[in-house]
Amino acid sequence: MGLLGAVLAACATEPVKVRLVEDWPAQTGDYTAVTQAWTRMAQLRGEYQEVLDLAATFKSSEWRAAHAARDADHRMLVGDAREQVIAQAQADAAGPYEVELLMTTWDRRENDLDHGKRSVWHVALVDEQGHEVAPIEIVRDKRPPFTVRSEFPAFGDFATAYIARFPRTPALLGPSAKLVRLRLSGERGGVELAWAAP
Repeated sequence: MGLLGAVLAACATEPVKVRLVEDWPAQTGDYTAVTQAWTRMAQLRGEYQEVLDLAATFKSSEWRAAHAARDADHRMLVGDAREQVIAQAQADAAGPYEVELLMTTWDRRENDLDHGKRSVWHVALVDEQGHEVAPIEIVRDKRPPFTVRSEFPAFGDFATAYIARFPRTPALLGPSAKLVRLRLSGERGGVELAWAAP
């Protein structure tokens, strides 16, 4: 199956449309629902086997607000302590764009996103005009699997979790933004995940 087949498979069910803005939300949504809304999944298949399975969660302001509220609730924080957690989440939202990548590969040696330019995969965010934005870095999420899974339910038993950080220039989010894509490609093919505005 080629790139087109992989993209069509990824788009088999219509993803939830999301607001592609940087504004901090006035109201915090349910963490599980917000995470599902900002998570996209795709599979790449070769001739005889699955090449990779990928889930990506874009850490938007909406996601960070829901995550911070959930964290504060779990820690039973109130008052200033709760506000500090929210303020830190807002500061994180103003930093590089972040995407949590949960990747499973049939050949373990191909699960190497943290190898930089030596990785067998090319990863980029793609703007509406088709321009690619290369990551600043991709690092392994070294937290225990049960912690990652509690935050990102799409984390499978054989997956490796990565955090990909991208520069904020050019600005990919804003009031007029309609589409942001994540592209992962290599010698064996590629997949593209999309977040679209209503």
